[in-house]
Amino acid sequence: MRDLRVTLVQTSTHWHDPTANRALFTARLAALEPTDLVVLPEMFSTGFTMASAEQAETMDGPTVGWLREQAARLDAVVCGSVVIEEGGAHYNRFLAALPDGELVCYDKRHLFRMADEHAHYAPGSERVVFTFRDWRICPQVCYDLRFPAFARNRLDDAEAGYDLLLYVANWPARRAAQWRALLAARAIENQAWVVGVNVIGEDGAGVIYRGDSGVWSFTGEAALGLEDRDADARFALSRTALDDWRSSFPAWKDADAFTLCL
Repeated sequence: MRDLRVTLVQTSTHWHDPTANRALFTARLAALEPTDLVVLPEMFSTGFTMASAEQAETMDGPTVGWLREQAARLDAVVCGSVVIEEGGAHYNRFLAALPDGELVCYDKRHLFRMADEHAHYAPGSERVVFTFRDWRICPQVCYDLRFPAFARNRLDDAEAGYDLLLYVANWPARRAAQWRALLAARAIENQAWVVGVNVIGEDGAGVIYRGDSGVWSFTGEAALGLEDRDADARFALSRTALDDWRSSFPAWKDADAFTLCL
């Protein structure tokens, strides 16, 4: 089975300006080397905003269309989260556009109450795992990282198991150490590759971010780290190394069985 080339795009975003952000990321993506998966941060078109009613787009809006266009052009998955209005509610929705036009959606389950996110957005009701080029990918968003039961890998279940756990975020600099520690922990306990993409700079709410986007291997080692740089980076996730580790150290076979109530 082939390796998966993942490209992390770490930069600052324009506050409440989707047009400027789409132009920013169009330019960044135009310069990328061939890849399989491009990861943008949480709320990449607006910044982490609580102005959900004012900033929301629909699933027929320009940012969803832009994601699909970029995926088709790059022949890769392009993903990140967007403020979406649907059925009278607002969602912090992870969107993954596949090059064939398919769109995978995951609504952020755990809403960050310390910023009143729960007062402005509706929570998701289910975990999502999708397949691309024979890799099983589980997308999650920022604050979800603090809840390991929700990320629990089930390698004995073809529907629930995954190979890559993917986080998009606006994670503040003052909690950077927790970001790095939790990403490593999720990789170790789930015996999966983990990718986290965060923003840098200061947003319109005065929150400062230092990035620390990166890739963590299934043993918890930092395989790639962008620190606080404005940068794009591509990394090939080894499928052989992942399968060999799971075979030689099958801790997943001794995991406790439980049912998660959502």
